[in-house]
Amino acid sequence: MAISSIGTPRTTSAAPGSTNYSAMAMVTTLFFCWGFCTVINDTVIPHLQTIFALSYLQASLIQLAFFSSYFVFAMPAGKLVEWIGYQKSMVVGLLTMGAGALLFVPAASVATYGFFLCAEIVLAAGVTILQVAANPYVTILGPPETASSRLNLTQAFNTLGDTVAPYVGGALILGTAVVADPNHPLTGQALNAFRIHQAANIKLPFISIAAVVVVLALAIALYRFPRIETTQDFRPGSLDIEKDSIWHHPHLYLGAIAIFVYVGAEVSIGTFLVKYFNDPLIAGLPLEKGAKLVALYWASMMVGRFIGSAVMQKVAANKILALAAIGASVLVLASLIGTGYFALVTILSVGLFNSIMFPTIFTLGVAELGPLTGRGSGLLVQAIVGGAVFPVMMGALADRFGVHHSMALPFFCYLFIIYYGWTGYKIAPDEPQAHLSAVS
Repeated sequence: MAISSIGTPRTTSAAPGSTNYSAMAMVTTLFFCWGFCTVINDTVIPHLQTIFALSYLQASLIQLAFFSSYFVFAMPAGKLVEWIGYQKSMVVGLLTMGAGALLFVPAASVATYGFFLCAEIVLAAGVTILQVAANPYVTILGPPETASSRLNLTQAFNTLGDTVAPYVGGALILGTAVVADPNHPLTGQALNAFRIHQAANIKLPFISIAAVVVVLALAIALYRFPRIETTQDFRPGSLDIEKDSIWHHPHLYLGAIAIFVYVGAEVSIGTFLVKYFNDPLIAGLPLEKGAKLVALYWASMMVGRFIGSAVMQKVAANKILALAAIGASVLVLASLIGTGYFALVTILSVGLFNSIMFPTIFTLGVAELGPLTGRGSGLLVQAIVGGAVFPVMMGALADRFGVHHSMALPFFCYLFIIYYGWTGYKIAPDEPQAHLSAVS
């Protein structure tokens, strides 16, 4: 959120005429980092589901714990940015992530599901701080007309982390996992010893994550970022922040709903893909192979974001958003009514159409907010809580109707995104307008 320390006199400055690629490259490493930490859950979930004999609904509590943190910590993270600035907030976010990653070690040592949920909350709190600071920061590192393109480019590297995580998790977490013999169920101390032994697979990946984010925090702390002297108002003048409200801007709160349902759809699909591929109606793949195949879902998103970043230099962002949502809804429906490898390929292909949705909705949502951009950004980041709500709903559907038919839920999510890209993004003519003033 583009706001300075409390008490600092505010000045409105012209948007940069060119992109600061050095600072953008540095911030891009954060996108990769939180992408990896988010998607590694897609391999943690089936592993813990096996260890603790969890239902789909119980296993989805991992995503509930992780993504609920966005709702809880987004606004405090915005205040943190306001208090200490972008750079220090990024450092705090990384160190918080490191602490959360290290908590997985004692959680695995005692093999307690509740402990894992607590570790997820701390890890996600750090990710939330990074999201609140880095997303709007990227949008103000260059001209406003290419803000959506820049955010798509950095989000492509976020998806690179998404792509690598399932492969690493599949090899290190699921690759050495052992399934208990259902004909000889374990009880008591034997069961606890089995759980501790299997949970130990989680330690190495999360110790590595902790080490990497601490090193990255040091690098961010030492890097000389350009001083930002803008309210993110991409036009001369400003709105009266005391009289205006984010609720006077329908394109913003509709954008928050769009992010809520989009993240819900994206995370729900990714969460259950390993089990989806394991379903005999789809491919009957072992969990390890299914986890590595999930990498293709995220890889297609990465490719789509690189393509989208280039296309958005010439094509209106809202048009691409609407077309992408149409493509995603058609593919989900095809997988829902299909079986076998047809259902597998179509659901994997959804990633390509998901690619541009989050950054595009984000930039459309904060457009023309002037000094309210910070508050608007906080609202949009809070909407990522959809990643907590929808996997739980989908888990309940999977328990009742099977994981295959639970894909109906994301299909309906994409219908709202089609609406937002078609007409919901428009700035209403009666919205408060900026008063032109001299630029300091």
